[in-house]
Amino acid sequence: MNNISMTVNADELILMALKEDITSEDITTASVMPEHKLGEVCLICKQDGIIAGLKVFARVFTLLNPQTVCKFTKKDGDEVKCGELIGRVTGDIRVLLSGERTALNYLQRMSGIATYTRSIVKLLEGSGTRLLDTRKTTPNMRIFEKYAVKVGGGCNHRYNLSDGILLKDNHIGAAGSVKRAVEMAKEYAPFVRKIEVEVENLDMLKEALEAGADIIMLDNMSVEDMKEAVKLAKGKAETECSGNVTKENIARLTEIGVDYISSGALTHSAPILDLSLKNLHAI
Repeated sequence: MNNISMTVNADELILMALKEDITSEDITTASVMPEHKLGEVCLICKQDGIIAGLKVFARVFTLLNPQTVCKFTKKDGDEVKCGELIGRVTGDIRVLLSGERTALNYLQRMSGIATYTRSIVKLLEGSGTRLLDTRKTTPNMRIFEKYAVKVGGGCNHRYNLSDGILLKDNHIGAAGSVKRAVEMAKEYAPFVRKIEVEVENLDMLKEALEAGADIIMLDNMSVEDMKEAVKLAKGKAETECSGNVTKENIARLTEIGVDYISSGALTHSAPILDLSLKNLHAI
């Protein structure tokens, strides 16, 4: 996440999160720290994983006070170990106390996604299949969660509804058939957009290929049917496997030969990575 995207896209969302946590004042902090005092706190890792979201973590504090300084011993994508010191935050103690939970919420969530994603990417090594995320993200967290997937070694599917054409079962139902849905998409959408079609059986696959779909999503199909689908689509369209894909069951898919495997679990089921701010002291 570069500085431009942070300013244009992330700042507003981070401010919304801070406003959610501080509607008028932080009365606990105001009670024990009524005036400015310079302090420092340590960012500690409490379990092994992949760190992601350090710039977002730091931005929480600098939005509260630009003079806050965050120094890290790691960068996004690095492995971290339980008990390891990842960084220090220096600034007004009131800022360190008021921003702590929001900053950790972002960093724990993003690092958890990166950690879970990395574990699945390792299972796909040597298969030639790339791992994709989905739009099954937390509202107002998509930019952060999809970034975390990339940090973990996964790839981003379309970012939102304006980003690509994916004709799913209800779109096909609305159009009347796979063929008609693809025809209508080609008539409406810019020629630079690829058209992806979700199919549930081999008959739908054949209809989508005949209609000229660019990508075929094989949704909840049996392993045997997916293998046949890959053979039928070879040289005609790319293939994507989807449907309840998790770390526990992905092994059955690695030898099918699909170009992509998409998993909503990357963003909706990844547990957080446990991190903590400790040892706050005046300096």
